[in-house]
Amino acid sequence: MSKRIKEKAAKREERKDKRPKAVAKYVRMSPYKVREVLSIIKGKSYAEAIAILDATPRAAAPVVKKVLESAAANAEHNLGMSKSDLKVALAYCDGGPTLKRIMLRARGSADRILKRTSHITVVLDA
Repeated sequence: MSKRIKEKAAKREERKDKRPKAVAKYVRMSPYKVREVLSIIKGKSYAEAIAILDATPRAAAPVVKKVLESAAANAEHNLGMSKSDLKVALAYCDGGPTLKRIMLRARGSADRILKRTSHITVVLDA
């Protein structure tokens, strides 16, 4: 039994993506807004993506920049890569749990407010 588990673990480790990445979870921002910013930086070099994010007047830009810098730091520290060689291979945003709130309305009724959260992932490549 344990031999099979070790084989499966070794196979899983072999197939694992070795590229540096960073993930920000439970960011209190709509995934739709974050995806707009991520689509701008996909495929760009690290330096170019940072410059674009500095100039982008979107609420998601500072958050995405922080995740991008974290991925670059992971590449530099854990894998010994240089920041000047890196480019954004993947950048995507998944929806996190939604906070459900209510707003009281006239005549005893209520509207539902959905406060969305995001999980932002940035994967770099040399």
